Amino acid sequence: MHLVQLATGGWPPYAWAPTWLAIYFTSLTLLDPLTASLLFARRTIGLHFAILVLVADAAANGYAVYGLSGATPTSRISQAIISLLALATVITAPRVRPWLQRAPHTNA
Repeated sequence: MHLVQLATGGWPPYAWAPTWLAIYFTSLTLLDPLTASLLFARRTIGLHFAILVLVADAAANGYAVYGLSGATPTSRISQAIISLLALATVITAPRVRPWLQRAPHTNA
């Protein structure tokens, strides 16, 4: 989503947002794939990044939806989904961490 916004939204991609929020949303273009790559590589740091990024994203989206004017029903639903994903990540992290630390199976 953030990559699409960068490609189609012109510069700055989030003209409606305060500078700090626009910078954060733009940084997700790199942070999201980095986090996914670390999780795919089964790195524990990827789990910590996922928690950090999702919780920060939920807070940033919450501010954008409820702190700024112009929220739509779709943006409120999206913010709720991000918040639920953040909560699920925090709750499941203790069970996921041991799985990340085990070596992946090989077909040798």
